[in-house]
Amino acid sequence: MARIKNEQRLQRLLNKTERLLPRFGARLLEFLRRPGARIVRIPLGILLVLGGVFSFLPVLGIWMLPLGLILLAIDLPILQRPVGHTIIVGQRKWSTYRRKRRK
Repeated sequence: MARIKNEQRLQRLLNKTERLLPRFGARLLEFLRRPGARIVRIPLGILLVLGGVFSFLPVLGIWMLPLGLILLAIDLPILQRPVGHTIIVGQRKWSTYRRKRRK
């Protein structure tokens, strides 16, 4: 039961993120979320996580790590809860930052 709730929460968060992205990014995320894209999503997620680990190298960056974890969380239930929680915390911090910046 908790697994289903975690998956639904992650899907809601990804839907919200998809609406906030520019058209190209939203279309890419929409494609990667399709069930048939699993063959692309898992290797891409692993490559992004590895690229994030080696962020000290030129071109690679720490930004790759969360993207890879999000892609892997779509297929790996063990990652769905922590990734969903991290997205919620990140959204709250971003909202707080933007609110403070407007003042």
